[in-house]
This record gives sequence, C-alpha cells and structure tokens, in this order.
Amino acid sequence: MIKKIGSIFLLGSMLYAHAQEKTTDIESIEFQGKFTSTPYKSANQNITVITKEDIANSPAKSIDEVLQQVPGMDIRRRGANGVQSDIGFRGSSFEQVLLLLNGIRMNDSQTGHNSMNVPVDMDDVERIEIIKGPAARRFGQNAYAGVINIITKTNPGKRVKISADGGDYETYGFGFNAQLGNEKFSNSLQANSATSQGYMYNTDYEIRNVFYQSKLNIKNGDLKLQAGFSEKKFGANGFYASKDATEQYEETQASIVSVAHQQKFGNLKLNSNVYWRRGQDMYLYDRNKPDGYRNMHIGNNVGGEMNSSYQWGLGTTGVGVELRKEFLASNNLGERNRFVSQVFFEHHFSLLDKKLNISPGISWANYSKEGNFFYPGLDVGYNFNQNNKIYGNIARVHRVPTFTDLYYVSKTEQGNPDLLPENALSSEIGYQYQSNRILAKVSGFMRNSNNSIDWVKTDIANKVWYAQNVGKIDTKGVEIELSHRVFDWLKYTAGYTYLDSKVKKSNGLVSRYILDNLKHQVVAKLETRFLKYFTNELVYRYNERLNLGTYNLIDEKLSFSRKDLSVYVLINNLTNTKYTEAFGVEMPQRWFHLGFSYTINIK
Repeated sequence: MIKKIGSIFLLGSMLYAHAQEKTTDIESIEFQGKFTSTPYKSANQNITVITKEDIANSPAKSIDEVLQQVPGMDIRRRGANGVQSDIGFRGSSFEQVLLLLNGIRMNDSQTGHNSMNVPVDMDDVERIEIIKGPAARRFGQNAYAGVINIITKTNPGKRVKISADGGDYETYGFGFNAQLGNEKFSNSLQANSATSQGYMYNTDYEIRNVFYQSKLNIKNGDLKLQAGFSEKKFGANGFYASKDATEQYEETQASIVSVAHQQKFGNLKLNSNVYWRRGQDMYLYDRNKPDGYRNMHIGNNVGGEMNSSYQWGLGTTGVGVELRKEFLASNNLGERNRFVSQVFFEHHFSLLDKKLNISPGISWANYSKEGNFFYPGLDVGYNFNQNNKIYGNIARVHRVPTFTDLYYVSKTEQGNPDLLPENALSSEIGYQYQSNRILAKVSGFMRNSNNSIDWVKTDIANKVWYAQNVGKIDTKGVEIELSHRVFDWLKYTAGYTYLDSKVKKSNGLVSRYILDNLKHQVVAKLETRFLKYFTNELVYRYNERLNLGTYNLIDEKLSFSRKDLSVYVLINNLTNTKYTEAFGVEMPQRWFHLGFSYTINIK
C-alpha cells in the first residue's frame, strides 16, 4: 500500500510541478559550504534548509524534534524535549552523522549519544542546513551519511527577548536573549532552562543552556566568537542496559569555545577557526545507590582548520587543512587520545554556458592510532533552466570507531579494541524543481558498507551486547519531497522515504542499532495563516521500523504573533499513540504545552 502511495505521489508531484508557470525570480538561499557559499538552486547535492520561520511555526520543543520532520532523517529519541536523541540518515547509525554548530564540529569522540548536546535554544537558531548523502570529502570523519550545520546569528540593534512555557508533567521553561551592537560589532547572549517531572517513573529532567556569540566586521570579512555551555540531568529509565534497568540516571555537559576568521582578498577567500569542545558524562546504574555502578567520562577535542578558495578562469579551487587532538579520561574507558590530520581539496567548474556544474574532490585523513584514509568524490549537476535541475553524487566514506566502541565494558556491553574502521561507497542521483512557491525533489540513493560497526548479540536471550564488525550492509532507497505554498495563507509539505538494508552475512546476530532502521517513512505538514495574526501548523508522521513495528503521530501548534508578543499552544502526540523510537524506551503520549515570548526594543 505504501509503495502505491509513494508511486502516485511521485507522479503527481512531478506532473504538478511541471504544470506551473515559470517564475523569473527564484529564491536563492545561500548554503554555507566548507570552502564557499553556494546558492541553494545551484548546489549539486541533496540539501535541505530549515529556516527560522520553519522553526518558529513547528510543533517542536527542541532541535531534534524539528529534525524529525525532515524526510530521510531518523531521530531516535530517549525521552522528550531534547533530553537525548540519536541522529541517523537513511538507515545509518547515530555515529555516522556529522553535527556542526556554525561550522564547528560538535561530535563527541566518546559516543554519538552525546552529539546533540548543543548549547543553543531552538528559538535562537537562524537556520539549519542539512546535506544528505556523501559529504565526507568536504568535512571528514562522521560525515558518512550526512551533515547537519546549526547556524545562529547576531543582529544589529538593542533588544531583549524573554520567554516562558509550561505543560503537562510539571514541565516549565524560561528563556532570555539579548542582542546588543551595531553594523560594525554585534553581540548576542542567550540563556534558557527547562525542567519536568517526566511522563513516567524516572524520566524527570533539568536542561540548561548558555550561549554567547559576537561578530566583528573587518575589511572584506569578519571575526566571530562563540562560547556555549549545556548541562542535562535526567532520569534514564530503560535508556541503556535493559528495560528492567528502571533506576538509571545521567548527567551530561558540553562546552564549546571557538574563534573564526573569514576574509576576501580579490579572488582569494580565506576561512579559518580554532576551537575547543569539552564533554562530560556521568552515569549511574541506580540513582538511589550511586556507589553501586558509576561511570565518569571527560573528553576534550582541541583543533583548528584553515580553508581557502580561489576563483580563476578554470573555476573555483578549494584547499583546506584541519588538525585535531582528541583526549578522553574515564574510569571505564581509561586514558585515551588520538591525533587527527586532514587535508581537503575540491575544484568546481562549469560547462555549457554554466548549465553543467562539476565538483571533483578528495581528502586525506591520518589518525595516529588507525592509519590513513582517503575520501574521493564527485558531484555533478545540470540545470535545464532556472527551475529544473538534475544532480548526482558518488564518494568513498570512512568512520573510525569511537572510544566507547573500542573500550567500553559493563555487565551488558563489551567493547572491542580490535574493531576495524568501517567504509562505504555512497551514491545518489536526483531531480529538483524549484520556483517561488514550489519545491519538488525525487532521488534514489545507495550505500554499500564494509566492516560495518554495530553492537550485536548471538540471540535475543543473551544479556551482553558486543561491538563487532558485522560485515557488508547494502542500503538503497528512494526519497520524494514536495513543498507548495498554494496561497499566502496556505502551505503544505509532504515527503516519503523508502529504505531497504540487507546484511550479506548476518550469521543470525541480533542488531542493536544498524538493522533497526526505518523501512517506510511519511512526513506531511499543513500550515495555515488566518485572522492576520494566527498561524497553525499540523505535522503528521508515519514510521515503519523493521523491529519495532509501525506508528502514526500527529503534532499541532497554534501561534498568535502581533508586534513584539507571541503566544502559542502546542500539543505533541495529539492522538495519544503508544510507541517507541529507540531500544524499546516508552515515549510520552499526549503532551500539552503553553508558552509566550515578548521582545523589548531598547533605543
């Protein structure tokens, strides 16, 4: 049935898109790449941009919940409202996606479970840029299945924004955002906190974020500083060891400090940054008996990179270098460190009156413990006209095991220091139609993985999960998207993703992560504006997971916005559906939220 719906939707989308009159002014969203900024309509990859307006209208309480509304993304939450989430793309594991904050790497070398510890509130996000498919040659490690770049922004002027919300289960949140500066030098400071008693036993949480950002304009460029701190304390009922581990508790922290420089010298553009990310993770098997079993991990990533691009007669050439040191101190994983060196090269050129765009590239990475890796790739795009284009990508990608994959030991998990890095050949081909009111995309993709890393056990009754190279996994699929603003007051968006993943030699192993992917996914949104100040957004999601069955979810948000005041009512899981997204963790049923924000402009 789903296949028939997908086929009908694909045909209808393409016919309807072609039936529209061409427009002379196509919206150009500048996508921020590693070397250069590219207009959205000219990009040779499958790119999704979530705008500030999209985020404001979304019935979501956290960034991970916003990402759940992107076709092809598999956000497997433990708890709600941003407590903890694993991010996957098109059947990937949560370790195979790279997360950036204003271009700075946020992935945790201890474990990907902590990568979404991002110290910004979604109200302060300017946009989110997502690259689906092969991108590793531009970004390196973890860009195995895709890249997410969360972008914040400072604005000139003086204003203070305060916000508060409340909801079921004694859920409360407070936020503060101050903007101060002018066109030359601008600053932004935000702080927010959220607490809840939880939707079931031992799912209470406290979340706090503080984030500062500044921008200094210099001749033909700018200097940017960002510094942030995130802290989460939460009951982790059934999150890890087993469903019977109802007393688990965890506290995580993430800090980021970075300075970035960007400047143009004629046809030469330079981008550079230095950064430090610190992560801390404290885990208790029983929060009432802290001396029984306790893990403490403290990790630091310190690095810097310099990227350059030069525009000349034969196109634009980009060259980049990144150096990074990863440290970990842990009572379970031991004292670990590794040094990473990466070199990136890419060249972009156009033919046939700039209709054919070609971008070959390669990067080299050296890990002090694991050796050398090469990431070659090629992007090709052809623009038939200002509305229609086709594109294709192919690249070799690798992922080095995390310290948890290699060394973690508990009563229910056993790491493997002999793990080999996993690698894959990833490819995609697609078509895109874009006008002022319509965006339609269809693509087919494949990822042929070798030495895939997963946590497995020999049979379901076994209590211990082992980290292993499980062999070859062939993933293929189709993705369809259509977004149409029918009138100024009415917009609908729909997307369908089909996935087929097969392990060539599973040997009857039970998979914990990789083979529990979505097979069918449908995402649909309906946005309406009425009575001048009201906006309503309804989001429907259908997920069919290989091992956890199917479920349907509806989220709803009604917003009122006039001048400097905004008020909203939000309902998650409107139909009170019972479901799980990760490891059998029961997710919350219907959850009401009420919130407001008010902006004070200072002269």
